[in-house]
Amino acid sequence: MLGTFQQSNLRIEVNASKQQIRDSLLCADQFRRWLAPQTFSAGIPERLQKDTVFTSWFGPIAVRHQVDWVDDNSLRLLMSQGIDGVHEWHWGEGWVQSRLEGISLLPLNLGQTLSLFRLRLYLTRPVDSSSASV
Repeated sequence: MLGTFQQSNLRIEVNASKQQIRDSLLCADQFRRWLAPQTFSAGIPERLQKDTVFTSWFGPIAVRHQVDWVDDNSLRLLMSQGIDGVHEWHWGEGWVQSRLEGISLLPLNLGQTLSLFRLRLYLTRPVDSSSASV
């Protein structure tokens, strides 16, 4: 893999419940919304679970993700192709933390910062009945 080793840890406060944060990270229909314009492979299950594998694209750059673990408060994704590394998410009532490390030509900290900003915006939007979690 070409690139440099990068690592970043970011934690933000969000005006959202632990359940809302969990659903935003684990439910495919929700993370597709807040991660747009990033696109995702077809066939992702409704809710991420251990060993789920999917690919995301940001323009021409593909990143393969494999769910290494998932529980009520955390998610760990192993990544390959455009990024060789690990992305961990931890959350609780009113906060979310992202730890990212890997080798890539992409500026990982910038992408991570923008993703957390988009997640915060998504979680603070007014909820309508058509996009409410099941």
